[in-house]
Amino acid sequence: METFLKDYIERLRPAFSTLPEETGHTLASAFFSFKFELYPKTLRECATALAKVPGNGGNATLRKALSIVNAYADAYGNAQVRPESVARFEEADLPYIAVSLAPEVNEDPLTLDLDNALLLLYAAAVISSPDDEQALEEHRKYLVKMLDNYKRALGIQ
Repeated sequence: METFLKDYIERLRPAFSTLPEETGHTLASAFFSFKFELYPKTLRECATALAKVPGNGGNATLRKALSIVNAYADAYGNAQVRPESVARFEEADLPYIAVSLAPEVNEDPLTLDLDNALLLLYAAAVISSPDDEQALEEHRKYLVKMLDNYKRALGIQ
């Protein structure tokens, strides 16, 4: 799944290489704070990033990913299992998400959306924030393990 993640990041490079480094750093901070369960910080970082990311093309999907992570951070910070309402990825978002499953094999669409949101934040941060690349690289295994959960559904051996 390491190759899958690497290919995903390279596929997204053209869409997110023009994001300012400061925005990329904010994306990395949102990713890290969510991973380390620092939900109030995640809420702040997502709000900051949403104010910086324009709403066109792949950025619209990135904004949706930030909204999804934000909703889960809010829910988890309030001891809820899931948010009461959360944005969902749609067909227009497919070019920018890592894992797309047919409804009949997608056992938990909300978890898949959260995982795709985290993968997108990570990829956009790697692409746009060279200063965070080493720190992000150290947490790559977390995402590879996440992707392993979808290996069979994706038909990868």
